[in-house]
Amino acid sequence: MRLKVFLSALLLAAAPAVAATGEPAPFKAAGLSIGSSWYPEQWPEARWEVDLALMERAQLNVVRIGEFAWARMEPADGQFDFAWLDRAIAAAARHKIRVVLGTPTAGPPIWLTEAHPDVLRVNEDGSVEGHGERRQFSFASATYRGYARRIAAEMARRYGRNPNVVGWQIDNEIGVPSFDGEVRTLWASWLAKRYGSIDALNRRWTTEYWSQRYQRFDQIPLKSKGPQNPALILDYHRFVSSVWADYVGEQAVAIRAHADPRQFVTTNSTAWNNNFDQYLVHRDLDIAAWDDYVPGGRPDWVANALHHDLVRGYKRRNFWVMEAQPGRVDWAPVNRSLDPGQVRELAWQMVAHGGDAILYWQWRSALNGQEQYHGTVVGPDGMPMPIYDEIAKTAAEFASAAPLLAGTSPYARIAMLYSQESRWAVDQEKHSRDYDPVATMQDWYRPVAASGRTIDILPGNADLAGYALVVAPLLNIVDNATAERLTSYVRGGGHLVLGPRSGMKDDDNALWTQRQPGPLAALLGARVENYYPIDAGVIVAGASITGSAKTWAEVLKPTANDVEILATYSDGPWLAGKPAIVSRRVGKGRITYVGAIFDSAGQRAITDFMLASVRAGAPPLPPADGVEAVERKGPGGRYLIVINHAGEPAQLQLPAGARRVVGDLDAGTLPAHGVALLSLPVH
Repeated sequence: MRLKVFLSALLLAAAPAVAATGEPAPFKAAGLSIGSSWYPEQWPEARWEVDLALMERAQLNVVRIGEFAWARMEPADGQFDFAWLDRAIAAAARHKIRVVLGTPTAGPPIWLTEAHPDVLRVNEDGSVEGHGERRQFSFASATYRGYARRIAAEMARRYGRNPNVVGWQIDNEIGVPSFDGEVRTLWASWLAKRYGSIDALNRRWTTEYWSQRYQRFDQIPLKSKGPQNPALILDYHRFVSSVWADYVGEQAVAIRAHADPRQFVTTNSTAWNNNFDQYLVHRDLDIAAWDDYVPGGRPDWVANALHHDLVRGYKRRNFWVMEAQPGRVDWAPVNRSLDPGQVRELAWQMVAHGGDAILYWQWRSALNGQEQYHGTVVGPDGMPMPIYDEIAKTAAEFASAAPLLAGTSPYARIAMLYSQESRWAVDQEKHSRDYDPVATMQDWYRPVAASGRTIDILPGNADLAGYALVVAPLLNIVDNATAERLTSYVRGGGHLVLGPRSGMKDDDNALWTQRQPGPLAALLGARVENYYPIDAGVIVAGASITGSAKTWAEVLKPTANDVEILATYSDGPWLAGKPAIVSRRVGKGRITYVGAIFDSAGQRAITDFMLASVRAGAPPLPPADGVEAVERKGPGGRYLIVINHAGEPAQLQLPAGARRVVGDLDAGTLPAHGVALLSLPVH
């Protein structure tokens, strides 16, 4: 009875106002957004008003809908039913909630795959995916892509000018490739276009090794992993990336043919997705978005911050989090919930790093289906879950902050380069089981972030003008164009810091004839004499840098008289007394090469050296353990977001003139898992 009374009250409170009409306002005017994935097709329409009233009460202002509703939108081939979606969007608008529409192509209806079984994905082992999963389609199928373009165009034709639709998400968490005959034919065509002739491919791939020489492009196997020619494996990844980029791009074109340009187009990526090149796939999109999950329920705030910065770098602009967990997930070994306060804490971390929206997955537990146990905002009974109040508090703070933060973004004087191709190259030939490209990025990022500096994560071909310091922890592949760009950056006054294994390969994943760092060796005035995977720590010491090398160690040899040796190995066979880190002033700038993976103490010492060598700006707050402080600024002002990720209160030394806008700060004390938004004086 109490539940019925509660639901009745919500229905009475739901204002039956008419949906907004007229031209849509530019989306940027919305400022921060917060909401949830909502699946109205899974519930009776009588329930919609109750759910939306609960959302409005929590001050949620955006929902994502439609991304798994193809069977409802198109129940039979060419027969479209959007009337229910019209009503759902209008109902959301009555509760001041706007909509992101997902194209439903991650879950094709059974009539499509029955009529066209050739569209089903073929796994590398030859097995064929069937109905009841998701992403069971072949990304290269011309038939499937034709249907995908059609449903995207039909949706855009109907909703492209709807003022309550603010954006589009293409598909959902793309990335699973296929190995069917159509893909193999496309692979041969892609190789022919890339190399022009089979002789050119044989030469660049060094196919005389093991008698690999090919006579035709259609003879070349489609393989995702070794043992295989390193050039083939790298080109496989490039090929898959190009197919996914075209798949996403085709739907973007179909949408934009009918949509108001103020509706953004994006897709949602996953953390460190290694299936394709994110920069290429985002080529035809307006903004980036990702799904931010903490499977074990214990956040590593620095690693999470790094990934936010990585996603911001896909388009070099603010981004969205399309999925975040309201407490827990259901696919981890132990599905521990986040602690009280951490859902809010992680939402504000997203904002600090340039996120403009966060949507929780999902609103209500599906009564059946493969994700019944996943965390939700309301339960299967329709009543709020314990996390509801924390999300509502966050939404209220977002509403207060939105007008201030509109048009602002993080500003960095330090860049870190992320090369997806270098990651693939190292993954194929780690040479040490413990060499982890992602962990290497995190190790280099961690002490820079702890110092309070903001970092931009950029691809190797990015424009580096304006950065005082550029760090490249894993630039295994360096082509001539990249070398020229980095050389110009250094000579122009920047400080470039290279990590181990840099410049080992060219863009065919072949070894350079000159030793590391390949085409940058002349600039460095030194080369790598040899590299050594190591299974025990090796002490490295210098005037200002001391630590322990682990996993990987390279011996450096100066070839120019003006090279500075910053640290040498103190022990280790082949290593003792040999240079581990060298640096050289060139033109107006400097280049430094770090020849080993270091422990945390050594990496902190390297970071101190890097920061002391350039004018990268003082941190906004004196560093404190577990405290993150990131500035967002724009034409309207400067704002500092401070988050205490630690389990104890933190006493902060605030900048002069700082004023609390929202949050928990009290007399300079920020409680455990507390957040605060401060306005700063405009210089």
